[in-house]
Amino acid sequence: MPNLTIKDIARISGCSVSTISRVINDRPDVRPETKEHVLKVMREAGFVPNTNARQLKIQQSRSLVFVVKGTRNLFFSDFLVQLQRAATLYGYNGIVSYLDENANEIDAAEKILREIKPKGMIFLGGSVANFKKGFANITVPSVLTTLVSDELDFPNLSMVGVDDRAAAYAAVDYLIQQGHRKIAVLGGPVTSYPSVMRREGAQQAMRDAGILFSDKLYGLSNYDFESAYHAVNSLLARRADFTALFAMSDVIALGAIRALVSAGLRVPEDVSVIGFDGITMSRYCVPVLTTVVQPSEQISLQSIELLVRQIEHGAPAQTITLQPELQQGESVRAI
Repeated sequence: MPNLTIKDIARISGCSVSTISRVINDRPDVRPETKEHVLKVMREAGFVPNTNARQLKIQQSRSLVFVVKGTRNLFFSDFLVQLQRAATLYGYNGIVSYLDENANEIDAAEKILREIKPKGMIFLGGSVANFKKGFANITVPSVLTTLVSDELDFPNLSMVGVDDRAAAYAAVDYLIQQGHRKIAVLGGPVTSYPSVMRREGAQQAMRDAGILFSDKLYGLSNYDFESAYHAVNSLLARRADFTALFAMSDVIALGAIRALVSAGLRVPEDVSVIGFDGITMSRYCVPVLTTVVQPSEQISLQSIELLVRQIEHGAPAQTITLQPELQQGESVRAI
């Protein structure tokens, strides 16, 4: 009897459709003899229940959405693996939504809420201005990951990350301790909150050391290899004079090193380079990159834990600031 339905099994067994459904779902509220009878009918009829719809419903009821701002950010790529692993530990299904670096993540999140209806959301990267303007429309528990700002205060928005200003300060201070006084900075625009914080930290480190920072030593770059490569070429074209470079991400640092080498400069003999993030590639490139390592595994686990507490227990939003670590490599030398 091909193409049998649950109604057919109900008719053959003499049981109700709801009873058949409870047997298929292995519910405890079915008498053992009834369950045995229904299972026998199903076996003899060759009936195999279609659980796809049920599984889809279960997945949706345990789904989290990871909104990733920037399609070419390798730090987020590494980070997503850890987020997915942490979500699985708590029995949740992670759905990834990639956005362009200049997209409005709040508008995207509102659309996702309408279409998928997740239990919660994690934002990887974001604009503080966008959150201030529109996050009130996001009703599910959420976590802003890798970005901490005292300008945001929403009852359903937790934040987990490092102090970008302090971490950038530590990076540039390390260059200063190695004797560098002419330091270029490569990073994003004023619309990028992490870039602004990292620039402020870098400049403060220079001020505290009595170094006057010139805007001519700032290269504007997106968080990808190609943009960083062109930004360094622009610095060199205007004859910017520097012995060290602070890149606001490892991806930017690696693009910068490629441009420096292409111009006939050696790293670190001619220009020292320090990055930010601590992506896996930073340990395997030549030279091994000196960088400020964000504790990505700790950030991801804390983010999922906070989100699950908000979803399952109605816990209040929290802000957690973690400490980065300086990873010494081969790309910085003392002068």
